[in-house]
Amino acid sequence: MRRSEHDREAATREPDRKDRIVDAATREPDRKRPRRHDPDRKDRIVDAAIEVIAEHGVAGTTHRLIAAAADVPLGSLTYHFSSLDDLRAQAFAKYAQRMSAVYAAHFDAVETHEQFVEAVTDLINGDAGADNREWAVAYELYLAALREPSLRDVTEHWMRTSRSVLERFVDPTTARGVDALIEGLVMHKTLSTSPVSREQIRAIVARTIGEPPQ
Repeated sequence: MRRSEHDREAATREPDRKDRIVDAATREPDRKRPRRHDPDRKDRIVDAAIEVIAEHGVAGTTHRLIAAAADVPLGSLTYHFSSLDDLRAQAFAKYAQRMSAVYAAHFDAVETHEQFVEAVTDLINGDAGADNREWAVAYELYLAALREPSLRDVTEHWMRTSRSVLERFVDPTTARGVDALIEGLVMHKTLSTSPVSREQIRAIVARTIGEPPQ
């Protein structure tokens, strides 16, 4: 009699044990959820870093702000970049490449000396194709490069790329002067409270470039 009661009790417990096993098997995939496929994550982080630098400056840029702007976990930054300095350098390099492409495209249709003068004038008058946020990044790069010599590789490559575009129309020495003129006049135009007219800009550009070669 006692064995029969024991058997009935064991049989009653058996379904409960099987249910627990099935339930655990059902939950197992939740604990092994695959990572989201995100092949562009590193590029998105670099782009976000550029935006954070534009908004907060180098001094105010942090891992946390960049992660929030890129919509990624904080750990993604340390996974893809060795340090905040490394991320910042890559952001500046990408920004310089982007601006170099805009700069070169501006001169694509230029064929004559007169067209070159007009193109340089328009480039300066149009803030070299950049808005205030983009120039803020440029000035942050210049300031950072003064303090961190490693960033001068970025600025030097950027300047060489710009000069190579100008050297299609003028000699290397003049190209260096025109490149500096473009950057200097854009800076004056951006920071000045008194606007510089296009006519004034063109007169300065024409004098710097000089007469066309005979």
